[in-house]
Amino acid sequence: MFRFAPEGYPFIAFFAIIAIIAFFIGGMWIALLSFLLTLFMFFFFRDPERETPEGEGIFVSPADGKIILIKDIFEKDYLETDTKQISIFMSPLNVHVNRAPCDGIVKTVKHTAGGFKAAYRDEASLTNENIVMVIEGKQGSILVRQVAGFIARRAVCRAKVGDSLNRGQRYGIIKFSSRLDVYLPKETAIKVKLGDRVKAGETIIGVIK
Repeated sequence: MFRFAPEGYPFIAFFAIIAIIAFFIGGMWIALLSFLLTLFMFFFFRDPERETPEGEGIFVSPADGKIILIKDIFEKDYLETDTKQISIFMSPLNVHVNRAPCDGIVKTVKHTAGGFKAAYRDEASLTNENIVMVIEGKQGSILVRQVAGFIARRAVCRAKVGDSLNRGQRYGIIKFSSRLDVYLPKETAIKVKLGDRVKAGETIIGVIK
């Protein structure tokens, strides 16, 4: 059974209605274009099931895409501690549903307005529109930041403060190409490298003992 992110239904319905109206009034080129856009919206907002690995101390990727940054950094705004940052770039062809990297309780959800620079740039994390979520789990505090990109103008975080999330659980989506940053404890052994392709809720990106 196919599953789609609910945020996609308005887009799917809009282009489908335009296609139907254009077909009946004779605007065949508009009908064809709208039909193709409807198919793309079905493709873009797909939300496939994933097999989340089990085990203690495992962090899974919160997004589909390509690893573009791995570095040690002092996260000064929320965690106030040394961390390991992993950044994932999502193209329009990736699944854009985001998933929790670990079990835990949501302690912070904060939306920050900003610009819409290309999401693959390092400065995009701080200057672009973004939503920060902090999860408190057995391994400590984990920060996940959804970053809007040049095309993506909207990030959605469905989680609320106090919610309990399971590893691999869906919690949000970023519409169209975008970026996601995750900050893990400094003791985490990173299991991915630059350029790796990862899947949300499935690929192990780090392990902590």
